[in-house]
Amino acid sequence: MKLIVCIVSDQDAPSLLEELMDKGYRATKLASTGGFLKEGNTTLLMGVTEEQMDNVIEIIKNICKVRQQVITPISPLPGPTESFGPLPLEVSAGGATIFVLNVEKHLKV
Repeated sequence: MKLIVCIVSDQDAPSLLEELMDKGYRATKLASTGGFLKEGNTTLLMGVTEEQMDNVIEIIKNICKVRQQVITPISPLPGPTESFGPLPLEVSAGGATIFVLNVEKHLKV
């Protein structure tokens, strides 16, 4: 048994959950916030068998694509730099961060 912990963008979460449910997989959805862009994320917890693991990861890869996003950073330094607006930056967003953990014991009570 494996526990898949998958962190995805809030934009990708509905499509991913729908596809997982259509394929018969169950997931627990947790709201989370990313540290870099400080935007909403969704963390999914999924218990799967070893045989199901590769299929679930493939579903995640097919739906959660990396895309470019333009952000305007906030200047952390007070003083003369405040008179100049920070320049927009293009960053990669989306995709998925996936952790696969071995499950020593699994119970349903």
